[in-house]
Amino acid sequence: MWYNWKNFTNVDFKAFAGGMLFDLSAIGFINIIFIILHLFPGGFKYKPKYQKGLKIAFYGVNLFFLASNFVDFEYYKFTGRRSSFGLITARGMEHEILGLLPSFLREFWYLPIGFIAFSMILWGAMSNALIVFPTEKLTKKEKTKQIGILVLALVCGLIMLRGGFGKKPLRIVDAINYATLGNSAIVLNTPFTIIRTMGKHEGIVDPKFYPKEALDKIFNPEIRTNPAIPPIKKNVVILILESFGYENIHLGYTPFLDSLITRSLYFKNGFANGKVSIDAVPSTLSSVPSLMNNPLISSGYSLNEVYGLPKIFKKQGYSTSFFHGAFNGSQNFDQYCKVAGFEQYYGKSEYPYHNPEAFDGRWGVFDEEFLQFFCDKLTSFKKPFFSTLFTISSHTPFIMPEKYKGKFPKGTTKIHETIGYTDASLRKFFAKAKKQDWYNNTLFVLTADHTSPFGEGKYQNNVGKFRIPILFFDPSNPDLKGVSEKNFQQIDILPSILDYLKIKDNVVSFGKPYSSDKNFVVTYIDNIYNYINDDYYLAFDGNKSVGLYNFKKDPFLKNNLLDSEKAVAANMEAFIKAYIQSFNERLINNQLTIKSK
Repeated sequence: MWYNWKNFTNVDFKAFAGGMLFDLSAIGFINIIFIILHLFPGGFKYKPKYQKGLKIAFYGVNLFFLASNFVDFEYYKFTGRRSSFGLITARGMEHEILGLLPSFLREFWYLPIGFIAFSMILWGAMSNALIVFPTEKLTKKEKTKQIGILVLALVCGLIMLRGGFGKKPLRIVDAINYATLGNSAIVLNTPFTIIRTMGKHEGIVDPKFYPKEALDKIFNPEIRTNPAIPPIKKNVVILILESFGYENIHLGYTPFLDSLITRSLYFKNGFANGKVSIDAVPSTLSSVPSLMNNPLISSGYSLNEVYGLPKIFKKQGYSTSFFHGAFNGSQNFDQYCKVAGFEQYYGKSEYPYHNPEAFDGRWGVFDEEFLQFFCDKLTSFKKPFFSTLFTISSHTPFIMPEKYKGKFPKGTTKIHETIGYTDASLRKFFAKAKKQDWYNNTLFVLTADHTSPFGEGKYQNNVGKFRIPILFFDPSNPDLKGVSEKNFQQIDILPSILDYLKIKDNVVSFGKPYSSDKNFVVTYIDNIYNYINDDYYLAFDGNKSVGLYNFKKDPFLKNNLLDSEKAVAANMEAFIKAYIQSFNERLINNQLTIKSK
């Protein structure tokens, strides 16, 4: 809490009391085996070698889990939640982790030093423990006494492990019962969240709030488009900008993007559907939000059949491609691109120029060079084409090319200089693209993948931490211009493109087209479903509503309206229940496509 002080508001004693309960549960999980090994009846356990081995094992196991807490001191800033078992497996990051680890250790040097100091203090405290060695064989009475102590200790340990005497063992979602909205991370501890997600599927279940007929009346993700005119055969280019959250634009660091906004249809109330890069691709390309603790791409549902933009455009005769300047395999994007139906994937391995200055030494190819390569490839593709590019340079550890060091404003946070660099790289891309014959027949869609970890104030709550710019730019259509006040999210991009290009098709989309009169956004973080509709934001914990706010009048979410706006809360709760049920059922049953009859 101290390390991430700006992220938390309205912290009270109840959060710490609840936190102790979760701490004790984690201690019970981790150490139940040591209780048995230490107290099992018999004289063998008093032997010095046994005691020493037990002590080292106890120290090592507990230190491993405590280390995860130190990692989350910093990682929490990026994800907004305690890490799960995926932190240990590093799913989606296997290819980069060895290269990035040295730079992370250099940048956050104080964390490993703090951990080493903590480890030494813990070992010193353990070394002072006294071990009594009996000088004679245990009597029957002493053995009986030891059995009684073991049973009592196991009972206490099991009570700790399950989190008290409640009807159900303590779960991650129970943290909301002890914390105000947005403060669950204080109640939880990372060892607990790792243990509770270890060996689990994805933790989603069919809540069965409604029968099928009632469910579809409230929310049905099946969209059937049937425009009266033939499809418009425009090229489509989607640019996903790393960490270009709303908190980073209109501040002088993004002059090109700010100018492009004035020539585009710009969604002022734009939202990401996830908090990490790996969430953005299925949201943007397949209209599937991130409503789990694990990203879809690295989950057990990663091979579910999806029918997104790559397959839709291939059906329309387009060539399709995905570009990401990082190492091939990064974020599992290449795997998802195969599932999504892209014909070609271009990563660092496909970058043809052997220029050491173009490589950042950690992630991959700098944005300027990779965007220029991207433009050249677009020119070579069969028309019409659909292509997506994901930038990388404005990602931690925020490495600047040598030739541009000192050329862009440092700003107030570590990301601002690289944001400025990527913005300049975009300017050069569009300057080159403008000279190509395909440019005027192309729809450009720009979106951030998620917000940055440096937002403050209103950008730190469950509404603000998803705010991103989203825009549609068509150089041949001056009417596609203006500032929209609608609530618009990444999963709305797919149906909006179908709408704009008049494409006839049947798709499962958890979003809605930009022309729709619906005005909702759904996100998920820290075991809370966030549902925005018109001016209201509802926080729902999977069972009940825990907060209702007018986020436009109250951007800091200080005035909870649950008691005063009961009708609004009831209507919104009915929708979010249907939305969750529809998402979970379709993911569990692999029903993210509409089967032809």
